[in-house]
Formats: sequence, structure tokens, C-alpha cells
Amino acid sequence: MEILQRHFPELSSEQVSQFSQLQPLYEEWNSKINVISRKDIPNFPTRHLLHSLSIAKFILFKKGTKIMDLGTGGGLPGIPLAIFFPECRFHLVDSVGKKIMVAKEIAARIGLKNVFFFHARAESMNYKYDFIVSRAVAPVAELLQWSKGKISPHSHHAISNGLICLKGGNLEDELREVKKFVKIPLSKWFEEPDFEGKYLIHIPTK
Repeated sequence: MEILQRHFPELSSEQVSQFSQLQPLYEEWNSKINVISRKDIPNFPTRHLLHSLSIAKFILFKKGTKIMDLGTGGGLPGIPLAIFFPECRFHLVDSVGKKIMVAKEIAARIGLKNVFFFHARAESMNYKYDFIVSRAVAPVAELLQWSKGKISPHSHHAISNGLICLKGGNLEDELREVKKFVKIPLSKWFEEPDFEGKYLIHIPTK
């Protein structure tokens, strides 16, 4: 966890303990159900934990913030963010039941209390969120369609409520029709080679 503590020195001992349990748990579950790429397991702290926590470099969610992790898969970025922001409420949503089951089991094993799991399609969720986060799930146009009507117009942060997605590669075509967005290279915060060509995209609701 040295790399995590170097980038986030404010982590409590409880958070460090929770983060340190994640790699063995994902290795255990990945041997049964393929929830993350097997070639990424040796680089789990950078390619999955730090990647997920890049959102915490962009915004510090206030107490009580409601966040949906759209297409959470095995719980990324939702579980790392829920550890980092214990006073926020996270809904982890995925249409694949076995992946939600894995995320739920991992969260239970590390004692997370601020996450709730939904085996559902995002567009069927009847809740309002401050932010919807997503990690390499689908093209931006689809994420916006699935998020439609799910984000509260009342913002409590300096950064407007909206969609925050982590994506890589050439995003010019995906963002061509988006009127307003912020695109930040993750290399702004992390010097590790894994973050070259990776971006955080924030699309505000207004």
C-alpha cells in the first residue's frame, strides 16, 4: 500500500487496512469469476486502486453526497471510493448478477457500510444522485443516455453535479457532441506509466 499512501498520505489506518485487503480478495474471486483482467492483477494497486481514486484527486465529495457507480462490474471504482469517502452513500449498479455478487462479498469482507448493491440497469434506477461515476464501461453518449434524469440539479459542491467517467485513448469522436465537459489527463496527478493516455471526463448537468 506504499504507493497509495504516497499519493494519499491522509488515509487513516482503517482505510489503509481496508485497501490492503482488496488485492487478495480480488485475486481470490478472480480465480472463480473473471471480474478484472488477469494480466492486471500484479499491477492492481496502480491500474485499479489508484485509477479509481483519481476521482478523489478531482473532487472531494462532501458528507452525505450520493453517488452511483454505473456499470460497477466487480466494484470499481465504487468500492475504493466508498473506502475513501466513508461519509458518502454509494449505489453500485450492474446488469450482470455475478459481478454484483462479487462486489457485495468483497465489500462485506472489508466491513464497508456505505455501499448498496443493485442488480439492475442504470436507467431503471429510481433515485437521484449528486454524481454518477463510471470506469471504461461504454461510450460517453450511452453513459449520458443511461444517466438521463438520474442526477439532481441541486449542487452542493464547487464542481457541478454530473457524470464523472474514467476513459482512455482518443476521445475526440466520443466528445464531439458534448457541449460542455472537462477533460483531465490522469498524468496530472500520477507519474506512473500506467496513466499515460488515461483521462477523467466531467460532464456537468448544467
